[in-house]
Amino acid sequence: MKNLTEIKGNWNETKGKLKQKFAMLTDSDLLLIEGKQDEMLGRLQIRLGKTKEEIQKLISQL
Repeated sequence: MKNLTEIKGNWNETKGKLKQKFAMLTDSDLLLIEGKQDEMLGRLQIRLGKTKEEIQKLISQL
C-alpha cells in the first residue's frame, strides 16, 4: 500500500476518484491536512462504514 505521504502528492486526483465511487462524500470528508490524516481516515470510516485498513486499501487501489 502507498503511504499517505505518497497519496498526498496526488490527492486531488485520488479525492476525485473517491467522490466518483462514493457520491455521499463531501470535500470536508476528504480534507487532507498535514498531521491530520488519522482524523480524515476516521471521518471516512464513519461515512463509509469500513475499517481503517479497508479504507487505506481502497485508497491505495485508486
